[in-house]
Amino acid sequence: MDVKSAGYQGHTVFKLLDELITYYDWWSFSIMSFMTSGTKSVINIDTYVYSSIQGTLQSIKLVLQDGQINDAYALIRKYQDAIIMNVYTTLYLSDNHSLDNFIVTKIQGWMEGSEQLPNFRAMTNYIKDHKDTKALYNLINKDDRYERIRDRCNNNTHYNFYRNVMLNDSKVYNENRGKYLDTIQHDLKHLILMHLAYIFSIAEHYMVSSDYMDHLECDMTPPEDSEYWVANGVQEIFDQIVQKLRPDIAKHILEGTSMKLN
Repeated sequence: MDVKSAGYQGHTVFKLLDELITYYDWWSFSIMSFMTSGTKSVINIDTYVYSSIQGTLQSIKLVLQDGQINDAYALIRKYQDAIIMNVYTTLYLSDNHSLDNFIVTKIQGWMEGSEQLPNFRAMTNYIKDHKDTKALYNLINKDDRYERIRDRCNNNTHYNFYRNVMLNDSKVYNENRGKYLDTIQHDLKHLILMHLAYIFSIAEHYMVSSDYMDHLECDMTPPEDSEYWVANGVQEIFDQIVQKLRPDIAKHILEGTSMKLN
């Protein structure tokens, strides 16, 4: 398939990327006022985590449009890293913030550039063993689909096979380009699914719609239970991705959240 062909440029992965870019843009803005306990920041630190992820997704779209499938996978690995980092820092702050430990130095040091976070494996193990995410971790990883996503990312990042080198040359004809885009679309859906599921478990208020605050700002009484309404984008991802790909995880979310998912 030629990179400039309608079949390539019109692939549905680009529509998915546009939707994810829009979603993370909304998510970044909507949580800004939720202060992050345990840090000195007056703005929620995840605001910039999510805007950074939005930028990574924009980069994935651009390099894919130019036919650099190999580079796209290096960025998809970065996306996966950001999800794990986001879940880890949220859990770590929750575990270590208290009146006696008002500023969590490990995370504050990371924010100030004086301390690094643990590596990917260590952060993953923290999530795996944590009481708030252990059951979900085991459900997410009940098979090897996420290991295979990571393997694809690593194989392209580290040029583990010569074919990965070839995937970055848009001038070389490759009849399987469409199949590679199919796989990338699959991987992106499973990564946003994982991110959504974890945040529902540890910071469900991040999913709230603006209705509650909009009414207060207009000196109006918010509708009953509107503080539990989820934003439209959250509902759409839940319906179109989580429910369809992983009904077991959808069930886990529904049973564990107080948010009003349909």
